[in-house]
Amino acid sequence: MEDLLDLYALPHDPKRPLVCFDEHPLALRSDKRPRLEATTTKPERYDYEFVRQGKRQLLMAFDPHAGWRRVWVHEQRTKREFALALWELAEVHYPKADKIVLVVDNLNIHKLSALYEHFKPAKARRLAERFEVHFTPKHASWLNMVEIEIGVMVGQCLHDRYDGDDELERGVRAWENGRNKQRATINWSFTTDKAREKLKRLYPSIQMR
Repeated sequence: MEDLLDLYALPHDPKRPLVCFDEHPLALRSDKRPRLEATTTKPERYDYEFVRQGKRQLLMAFDPHAGWRRVWVHEQRTKREFALALWELAEVHYPKADKIVLVVDNLNIHKLSALYEHFKPAKARRLAERFEVHFTPKHASWLNMVEIEIGVMVGQCLHDRYDGDDELERGVRAWENGRNKQRATINWSFTTDKAREKLKRLYPSIQMR
């Protein structure tokens, strides 16, 4: 925990961008009955019943210093999708960075070894050397700032029903572009000193003799 909190307190360094990464599941749902269009006196209305159209996984990378995020839409969440996201971060979005400081939780796919399973060894090694990985403590994924940004996405973008990939992709991309244009970020105020005070029950009690 203190490793992450000290990391968040560091000033922005373009050569060492901070990127928080996580996933969010989403169920695709279509309307069972036609919607009633909005009028001058009533909003759009739709029936509470819906038809399930499968599931998708939304992967998000979030740079709190730059107020930038990237969202990928996939059918599943495996090492392949993680490796492809790392490749895009290293080669497309941060090609000049010395190290990309990556914050992830302890999910089993969040390993740099995933690169070796989907790229040739030389390329996998080159990509792996571009990352410095920091893990959240077990049962404390809330320490990953991207969790907050995913919550914003859920509230602003995913509250409606999406019945297919094209519609979902358009909705997510519009939200992403709008937030990036605003350079929207998170005012993180939880520091190591505050953690030692508020969570002192988690620290061992040492008796000095």
